Amino acid sequence: MQELHLKLWERLEDFELDDPGSAFPFSSRLAREHGWTHAEAARAIGEYRRFLFLAAVAGHPVSPPDAVDHAWHLHLLYTRSYWQDLCRDLLGFELHHEPTRGGRSETEKFTDWYARTLESYRTHFGQEPPADIWPRPETPSGKPGPKRWVDTASHWVIPKNPLARKNSNPFA
Repeated sequence: MQELHLKLWERLEDFELDDPGSAFPFSSRLAREHGWTHAEAARAIGEYRRFLFLAAVAGHPVSPPDAVDHAWHLHLLYTRSYWQDLCRDLLGFELHHEPTRGGRSETEKFTDWYARTLESYRTHFGQEPPADIWPRPETPSGKPGPKRWVDTASHWVIPKNPLARKNSNPFA
């Protein structure tokens, strides 16, 4: 890793997403909202940091897998942390979340971006991205079809196909 990149990576590793004075920190909220353990949330946050690094140094558009995208979405809600502390002060540029507009060309575009992101991951980190978080490019989300956020405290969630349940968690 180049020295300039190494300094950025060290700053990203040190970037605190959990407010030490908070009774309900970022990592706990991420775990609760997605039904993850704290260890799974910590892994997603670690891969989110790697994604942020790639967004800064890859030299091409990057696209995250679902677990990383969930961390990114939640971080966007912490507006001061995201826009001021991360984008302005740490990265030095605004990193906008650009969702798909739908359609075949958008699917092809994001599939290409995701494949390029995986290649940049290998190049910059010298290892394969963890497959349980970063699935193959053909299915960047890890599973097809629309997704909905459900409050599991007030709703039951029963899979249509109980045998497919093992694929419902990006860490399974």
